[in-house]
Amino acid sequence: MTTATASTCPECAEAVPTAPGLRVSSIVVCPACKVELEVIGLEPAEFALAPEIEEDFGE
Repeated sequence: MTTATASTCPECAEAVPTAPGLRVSSIVVCPACKVELEVIGLEPAEFALAPEIEEDFGE
């Protein structure tokens, strides 16, 4: 049996459910505001806004 926990979204402060097996640098989506969040800490789970993927245009 697995137990889900929840931490808050740094963008909208709503609860973001987390599941066992979550890893640092994983990307999750806030169910309230739909922003992508990067897991930056565990026990308890901490989130930061996921970095935007930028094009390097071959540089």
